[in-house]
Amino acid sequence: MVSNQELASSPIDLFRLAARWRSGPEWKKMEEELDSEPVPSHLNTINSSGLFNIVSTDKMSVQYVGCQHHGHDVGVVQADCPAPTRRFVYYFEMTVKNAGQKGQIAIGFTTQQFNMRRQPGWEANSCGYHGDDGCLYHGHGKGESFGPTFTSGDTIGAGINYASQEFFFTKNAKLVGIVPKGIKGPLYPTIAVHSQKEEATVNFGQYPFLFDIETFILEERMKLPKMVEKLSLQPDVSHWIVRSYLLHYGYQDTLNSFDIASEDTCPSSPAVQENGFGEHGDVYALSHRKVLRQLIKNGEIDTAFQKLREWYPQVVQDDTSIVCFLLHSQRFIEYIRVGFLEDAVRYARAELANFFSVKPFTELLEDIIALLAYNAPLESCVGYLLEMSQREFVADAVNAVVLSTNPNLKDPESCMCTVLEKLLRQLTLCSLERRAFNEDQGEAFYLHRELHGAGKAKY
Repeated sequence: MVSNQELASSPIDLFRLAARWRSGPEWKKMEEELDSEPVPSHLNTINSSGLFNIVSTDKMSVQYVGCQHHGHDVGVVQADCPAPTRRFVYYFEMTVKNAGQKGQIAIGFTTQQFNMRRQPGWEANSCGYHGDDGCLYHGHGKGESFGPTFTSGDTIGAGINYASQEFFFTKNAKLVGIVPKGIKGPLYPTIAVHSQKEEATVNFGQYPFLFDIETFILEERMKLPKMVEKLSLQPDVSHWIVRSYLLHYGYQDTLNSFDIASEDTCPSSPAVQENGFGEHGDVYALSHRKVLRQLIKNGEIDTAFQKLREWYPQVVQDDTSIVCFLLHSQRFIEYIRVGFLEDAVRYARAELANFFSVKPFTELLEDIIALLAYNAPLESCVGYLLEMSQREFVADAVNAVVLSTNPNLKDPESCMCTVLEKLLRQLTLCSLERRAFNEDQGEAFYLHRELHGAGKAKY
């Protein structure tokens, strides 16, 4: 029986294997979690000043009914929950139905502990844009010149740009201005009224916004790429990143077409001293790796086994190695794909049974065998095993094992990933670090979601 130590010495890291094995359903699950984040939908009739305002029965409007004797006679009301944070931007709007006697209507963000008898922005940990003077108040009673005043019929918006950590405000579909956020913790969309007959209605996204928030988000998203585009890179570096990827994974035909298409613009070989690219390791066994990849992508696992035994017997010598586990698992999956359940059961008893005593494989085996439990396995929770991406995954693993047999291999890690993948890892880590710096506010970066084009603007 193979030991954990022997498994750990394999060119395929078992923990990385398990992570990638489930990566297909996991990124979809994470996308669902993003969509399930609570969002404000109405005004909170409980946590409000109460004495000075009446919230409508639909909980979307507020009207001032008090007597404005001093600064603590404000009618403040928050949304029913804080602004969601796991997104690029959050935004809501308020329409002034009646500016009342003095037009002292305000919009902004406050914390849950905010004094509900004070205008947003007058107290610490709050920010508000006020209609009577057009000033922005940010944590104290002294406002700063910010934008135009607003009155009856005007629609005012307030938003949080989590990427830049800024508040922004709008008036009648135009951006008024931005200000550094500088407030920690959950923030509640907040509006306030402060003189007789003042009345305002909120829109938390139930209806189209007057301000073109989608264009705003698109423009904000483009700021970082534009900054990156200004950075100076060595000539042809992107060409060699792509070429090294094709070489590494044995896409020989694509590589040949790529070289022909770029022969007029790029040199025949990279300048290693200039950009650090070396191809000698990735050229190793290229034609063999091409054949093996194609066989596995076609589901011809028996033939792939035969070729490995002929060309690289050392990688399949151990019957309980990771590469044998993957190939036997894929053979079982291919039986399920074509509906040969009895053959699948016999194969599992003959081949997969050898791996049940190898503890690190237990959870992965459970996923595989579970395919037998469903009448429509493709539609089940383990249906991802029947997708083409699973064949690609196994082909990548076999490719790595073959590369590991290179007698001139200096860096064992190099057989597992390419320069492009290292760059993507760095991108992911940097994105996580940036979000952590912002107290985990802003869009969570999931590489699978970005690559599959599933990321959508949320506001």
